[in-house]
Amino acid sequence: MSASGRRLPERLDGPDDVVVRRWVSEDAEALVAAVTESAEHLRPWMPWMAQEPMSVDQRVQMIEDWERDAISKGDVVMGVFVGDRVAGGTGLHRRLGADGLEIGYWIHVGFVRRGLATLVSALLIDAAFALPEIKRVQICHDKANPASGGVPRKLDFRLEHETPAEIEAPGEVGISCCWQITRAEWFGRAPLASRFSLKSG
Repeated sequence: MSASGRRLPERLDGPDDVVVRRWVSEDAEALVAAVTESAEHLRPWMPWMAQEPMSVDQRVQMIEDWERDAISKGDVVMGVFVGDRVAGGTGLHRRLGADGLEIGYWIHVGFVRRGLATLVSALLIDAAFALPEIKRVQICHDKANPASGGVPRKLDFRLEHETPAEIEAPGEVGISCCWQITRAEWFGRAPLASRFSLKSG
């Protein structure tokens, strides 16, 4: 059982053949390929790229570690799939206390500028607020990464604060921009399917 006593979802189905689900060990080879193909796109912004390249065996171990964290800490790390292709990764993280969750995401270079991160984040927000204890959701990014900032802006988050932060990736300037939306704000929106869809590639 997770730290909160309640596990986050195993799978979320979106429009346009988009699926967000927990990674399993059988995904390791496809995940290695997706990260390798997107390495130059991801390296400026993702601190974990400093550990790349990883072997398939190392990736299997990481997926198993994520599952243990889901049980012990309550976080969830998920793959983003469009059809049978790995299109990115995302997650919900319990960094804000008992009443909040933080979303993180990365998108495969072949799927950028199609609205995928926005669609996936909307699915995760719906899932987060399905838990009665969750009152707020945040998205944080380095100020030098405006593409990541576009996602909370499109989802009508409010910019809560900009604070100094340790530089962890080569493209960062060390200013963390944190955006937030509350349960009350989110449920004033139109249904998900009428708001977001995947643009054609």
